[in-house]
This record gives sequence, C-alpha cells and structure tokens, in this order.
Amino acid sequence: MSFPQRRLRRLRRTDALRRLVAETRLSPDDLVAPLFVREGIDEPRPIVSLPGQVQHTRESLRKEVAALRDLGVPAVILFGIPLVKDANGSGASDPQGIVQLALRDLRDEVGDDMVLMADLCIDEYTDHGHCGVVTATGEVDNDATLEIYAEAAVAQADAGADVVAPSGMMDGQVMAIRDALDDESFEQVSILAYAAKYASGLYGPFREAVDVTIAGSGHRKGYQQDYRNGREAMEEIRADIAEGADMVMVKPAVTYLDLIARARAELDIPIAAYHVSGEYSMIKAAGERGWIDADEVALEQITAVKRAGADLILTYFARELAEQLG
Repeated sequence: MSFPQRRLRRLRRTDALRRLVAETRLSPDDLVAPLFVREGIDEPRPIVSLPGQVQHTRESLRKEVAALRDLGVPAVILFGIPLVKDANGSGASDPQGIVQLALRDLRDEVGDDMVLMADLCIDEYTDHGHCGVVTATGEVDNDATLEIYAEAAVAQADAGADVVAPSGMMDGQVMAIRDALDDESFEQVSILAYAAKYASGLYGPFREAVDVTIAGSGHRKGYQQDYRNGREAMEEIRADIAEGADMVMVKPAVTYLDLIARARAELDIPIAAYHVSGEYSMIKAAGERGWIDADEVALEQITAVKRAGADLILTYFARELAEQLG
C-alpha cells in the first residue's frame, strides 16, 4: 500500500538524501560570538555557570578572536567588566574603558576581517546593576540614560566598533544613538537594536559573567518585555526601525521562536536572535550529566533559530559549532 507520506520518508532514507533536500543550512557565517573582557586580570577566569566560557584578558581576547576568524566566524560582540563601577556607568563611555581598549586591540589584530560589535548598555558598569541611571526613588531615568548611551556609542565607534548594539530597552535609544553617531561623522557605524528583549529568567549565568546584581526590585520588568506579550514586541521592533536601527534583535532565542518568525514575516531588514546564557547552560549541564547529547542539541537549537527566520545568531556555542560545521 502506498501512502502520500512515503514520498517524504523516501527522502529521509540516507544522510546524503537528508542533506540534499535540507531546507535550512547552518554555517559559521550565521554566528556571532559573545565574549567577555575584564579589566585588571592577568589570565582568563572561567565562568562557572557558563562552562567553556571565560572572562578574557585583553591578550587572551585577541587570541580568541583570531581563532574565531580562522574558523570562519564573521563577528564577535564584546561585553566589558570594569575594575570600578559607579552610579552612572561611566566606564561605558570612557575612551580608556575596557571595551574601548579591547576594540582597538582587535581592530589592530583582525582589521576588517571580522565585524566588531559592542554591547551598548551600562548595567555591567553601574554599581546598582540597572541598564540606566536611577533616581532617588530607584526608578530608571529613561531620558538621562539616553545621554549616556549617546556618549558610549561615540566612544565605541571611535575605538573601532563596526556595530553598536543598544540593549537597555530605553525608549528612544536608537534615535539618540543614531543622532550622536551622525553628528560625530560615524555615519558608517551600524546599530543592532535589542528591540524585543524580554525580562527573562534565562540571564542568570550572564549576570555572573559580568558581576551584576540588580538593586532594588532585583529585576528589570519595568523596562524589558513581558514574556506573556508578543504584539507589543512587534511594536517595539517597528519603533526601533523607525528610529534608524539597521538590524533588530529578539532575545532570548529558542523561547521566542514565534517572535522571530513573526518579525521575519513582516520585515525585510536583518533579524538577529540571542541564544542566551541560560539556554546555553541548560544544554551544557544536561550534557555533563549524560542526559542529552549536548553537541547534537546545540546544533538542533541553533538551526531551529535560523529556520524561524534569524539572519544572525549570537550564541556561546559559536566556536564549537564553527568547529563542528567545518
């Protein structure tokens, strides 16, 4: 007896057939490696909750980025951990701040062979852990924060960033950054907006990586997306595009595949997705216990993110996947 589905099964019979008809093909070209660089250390420090990831020194960062280049990964995004934090996150815009120094190092190391992205937020640099300056009552001051973001964008561009990536979910952040960059003759620098960034429970390992503890409420639900809502995420994305974003991001990735697909169906500009620290660490932890094949699951999840419509994927698996994909 012949069933219509037999046609589909025939095309799954061998690995060669499966590769021949595969709809989605993941390659190193799709990947962006998030990397941490810490001020004032002499050797890389492992991040316990992010197995395989470290807080880099400037020198170890140079070596890692060169290795990623040689593996075919086209881009990295930098996060800095300063020696001193303050209320206004001044290290984010300091020309001698750790990310600005690292950007100059990497520009010397890899030239234009890689896209250098810089996360543009101040939570790693503030002593209260919020993404903006806070008032006496503990509320984030949106408009005062925009001025700091603008200064940080110019500092990152001057240091050699190809792309600045505002992640604080402040209203008007893209417009403020675009205006500041253009005013300082950095029209060529692109903006990747964290447009739909959810107040997720999956960021814990990242916060260990950047030594962040959120003061007051202990969360950012007042300015990041509510995980119960999708339509308002599309409004945030449209607003960032209207303000001048060159690319937009959905974060986290696997938990919000529906948002990636919705954005892809509506938009023609590049869409990024961030496979975040918790998504990575869950795979690593289960793999270490022998419950899953971590390499296989990582490949499956990141391929699913691309299948949903992402053009570029920020993932801590970037190096491993590049080695696996050849």
